[in-house]
Amino acid sequence: MPILAWTSTIFVLVILAYLLREWTWRRMNKTKKLPPGPRGLPIFGNLHMFGEFPHQDLHRLAQKYGPIMHLRLGFVPTIVASSPQAAELFLKAHDQVFASRPPSEFAKHVSYGQKSLSFSSYGPYWRNIRKMCTLELLSNLKINSFRSMRKEELGLLVKFIEKAASDCIVVDLSTKISSLSADMSCRMLFGKKYMDKYFDERGFKAVFQEGMYLVATPNLGDYLPYIGLLDLQGLTRRMKAVSKIFDDFFEKIIDDHVRSNDENKIKDFVDVMLNFMGPEDSEYHIERSNIKAIILDMLAGSMDTTATAIEWAISEVIKHPRVMTKLQKELEDVVGLERMVDELDLDKLEYLDMVVKETMRLHPVAPLLLPHEATEDITIQGFHIPKKSRLLVNVWAIGRDPSVWIDAEKFFPERFVGSSIDLQGRDFQLLPFGSGRRGCPGLQLGLTGVRLVVAQLVHCFDWELPNNMLPTELDMTEEFGLTVPRAKHLLAIPRHRLHK
Repeated sequence: MPILAWTSTIFVLVILAYLLREWTWRRMNKTKKLPPGPRGLPIFGNLHMFGEFPHQDLHRLAQKYGPIMHLRLGFVPTIVASSPQAAELFLKAHDQVFASRPPSEFAKHVSYGQKSLSFSSYGPYWRNIRKMCTLELLSNLKINSFRSMRKEELGLLVKFIEKAASDCIVVDLSTKISSLSADMSCRMLFGKKYMDKYFDERGFKAVFQEGMYLVATPNLGDYLPYIGLLDLQGLTRRMKAVSKIFDDFFEKIIDDHVRSNDENKIKDFVDVMLNFMGPEDSEYHIERSNIKAIILDMLAGSMDTTATAIEWAISEVIKHPRVMTKLQKELEDVVGLERMVDELDLDKLEYLDMVVKETMRLHPVAPLLLPHEATEDITIQGFHIPKKSRLLVNVWAIGRDPSVWIDAEKFFPERFVGSSIDLQGRDFQLLPFGSGRRGCPGLQLGLTGVRLVVAQLVHCFDWELPNNMLPTELDMTEEFGLTVPRAKHLLAIPRHRLHK
């Protein structure tokens, strides 16, 4: 069939599907009250309202339509929760109804058909792999087993910055923090630092960042039936290319582990998962594709997210010299100036905890979390939420809610003095790791890495901006992605502090 005829056929099918969907929708819901929301266009619904930063666009819409808002993204009814009270209703009171994930082109092509912990539907399979990840990969015992590795990698970064301080040169902190996070994640996951030789000329980090961009970009194929076949945005083609590169890499990693006979090394995550491959009566019964999906999950959950949180924390501390001075004073009192920070010091650093909380309030690394899907029709606060609706929880908007936070746009760690609010998902005004069944299982690992690196960089060095830039002039613009890092790299000049 010629391309023009094929395209015309697809277009007609979309129109017919839209008309049928609208007729069915209106018939089924004519007596039911949906949450308020903006009117949409035919077929596309409210997709045209998404700009470069969807979390900011949704925040502005919620200020007009309320904390529980209804949108139609193509053919998909979508609910947006933008207040702590709304988030608690969906993620606690009715958590089980919204514990599933919607299907997506990314999960289909890159995440091995929704086999990862992040993207799999709610059910026995998800419960099984979450149990495995929580007990076998992300337990405190397993996290602590990599303490010496974290110390070694961070020591290499400090040594590099010491040399830069001696030479009075500018350090690209964004790049160095990203490399540190990648090295730590890869050593923990598969025992080695990332290997660019397994990738195309772009290298490991560039391919990974491409994947993070693709998972976050609104894809017409997810919202409009048949349109996905045309791949008008070219996203499916790019997903397949990235998936092939990742799959080849994971295959080599697994093959290396299968051939290895080193009994003395610390068991990395791939070693642990390989122990569960085998007969169907094994405890978790996972296959090679499950392992590859979970490796990708763990990379996404430990690499970019940690680096982004550290980058924003250091940016805010440099931008606010008063906070830098106060944090350094705490570090001097607890650690002293004769040594570097040790992980065992972290529990004593109360102001550091406040700085990390405040950073994650203003800069949650995944501002919309991952979407949830309603598994049944439900009524919440008098609003009808149809089965198969997508739920977006705008934690970026919640962290800036002026009814919850005084001077919500201001970076002020002291707001947490005497406060019981923590990052565990129990306090719905602060949800950088989500909450409920789909809350992030790697929360403790992520917090350990963020707190340790921030503490070390602030304790070992003073930081100045290049070209006599004032702290108040530091650009804090975001860049779009599943995580939201700085748009411009953080460049700073170090000056060594410790007495060595």
